[in-house]
Amino acid sequence: MNVNFLTLPSTRLTKIAIKRPKTIKNYYKCNQFALFVVFLQEKKRNKSLTKNTTMTPLIERFIKYVKFETTSDENSGVTPSTPTQMVFAKELKKDLEEMGLSEVVLDDNGYLYATLPANTDKPIPTLGFIAHMDTAPDMSGRDVKPRIIEKYAGGAITLNEEQGIVLDPVQFPELDDHIGQDLIVTDGTTLLGADDKAGIAEIVTAIEWFQQHPEVKHGKIRIGFNPDEEIGLGAHKFDVEKFGCDWAYTMDGGAEGELEYENFNAASARITIKGLNVHPGMAKNKMINAILVGNKLMSLLPESQTPATTEKYEGFYHIVGIEGTVEECKLTYIIRDHDRKRFEERKAEVERIVAFINGTYGDIATVELKDQYYNMREKIEPVMHIIETAEQAMERAGVKPKVQPIRGGTDGAQLSFKNLPCPNIFAGGMNMHGRYEYVSIQAMEKAMMTVVEICKIVAEK
Repeated sequence: MNVNFLTLPSTRLTKIAIKRPKTIKNYYKCNQFALFVVFLQEKKRNKSLTKNTTMTPLIERFIKYVKFETTSDENSGVTPSTPTQMVFAKELKKDLEEMGLSEVVLDDNGYLYATLPANTDKPIPTLGFIAHMDTAPDMSGRDVKPRIIEKYAGGAITLNEEQGIVLDPVQFPELDDHIGQDLIVTDGTTLLGADDKAGIAEIVTAIEWFQQHPEVKHGKIRIGFNPDEEIGLGAHKFDVEKFGCDWAYTMDGGAEGELEYENFNAASARITIKGLNVHPGMAKNKMINAILVGNKLMSLLPESQTPATTEKYEGFYHIVGIEGTVEECKLTYIIRDHDRKRFEERKAEVERIVAFINGTYGDIATVELKDQYYNMREKIEPVMHIIETAEQAMERAGVKPKVQPIRGGTDGAQLSFKNLPCPNIFAGGMNMHGRYEYVSIQAMEKAMMTVVEICKIVAEK
């Protein structure tokens, strides 16, 4: 294979490296300088900038926010689940007070509320905008080092040269949608926190926009920032009555244009298996290895119904944790389905399998099923005008709406069942919950203007 590596884009080099590693290796041996030149070309194309990039208030806020560690912890048993979230909440409270907002309240559970009063006597519905302060426990959110890639030129982005961590469109083809845009990325050792600090920055900056444009009439606007969304508890202690809104929107979606009012029905399943341990030399017909029983249980769930094999409206069983010894094995699953009937059937199937294990090995297994949230569609359909308003606002902001189901959940799902209809709007983050997370500055700007346009449209009616 004769290849002029200097003429190839980085994506092609990556594909060659994956499919024909010997080609790259042999070429490298005979011409190290050529590959070094390619590396420098790619580094130049996707350079990291902070000094030369115009730092708008929106981006300044976002970069400030992501530097606060706010990882949530599902095992803490308190609210907020981690003290770092309260530290961030207090800083946000200070910012909102300095902006001159009214009714700025931070409660003991880490829920922060504030109001931009109406600037007209015209009766206008009270709108709410909500985002969450915590980041996912899937990966560290400590010492986040955001970098700005100005005018992304396409190809691979080296996040961490020392560790060889690369954000590449071969693996993440959505990157190609952002060519020409300014991207904020990580250094490859943490997540970024665009989920959902991008949403917080967008909401705060939209409020600031109205303060700077007093000639634009609007009704009362409420904002709410809550802890612990990533562990399914964000809406549990949200004071809907005190919030006092006719309806609200969470700014917690992903790609530009996402507008969502359908989400999974969700439950967790915690299965505990008690084994019987004896000396392995005398174990025949006596030992019950809890790990092996756990493996048997996992094999009884369909391999075709996992996150890696499903899409769109297809549900799944997803094992998220396993720990064990011969004496005891614990499995943790999440169960998801958009259809409520199939959701209930999935939970019943887990119970059936546990019963089968007990029938085979004796009463050694227990399961704790816990519903987490439900599909908000049934609560949104009677008030579809709030979706139409969001679509119109996106179009005004230069965004093409993409109405689609959420393969996950938001605080809005739970809030909708607490009589606060609350669909979800994009915040711009991509590849969330991991080291490859990034966000487009242009998408954040459009999300911020979508908030502005929603308020303007409602006031015009």
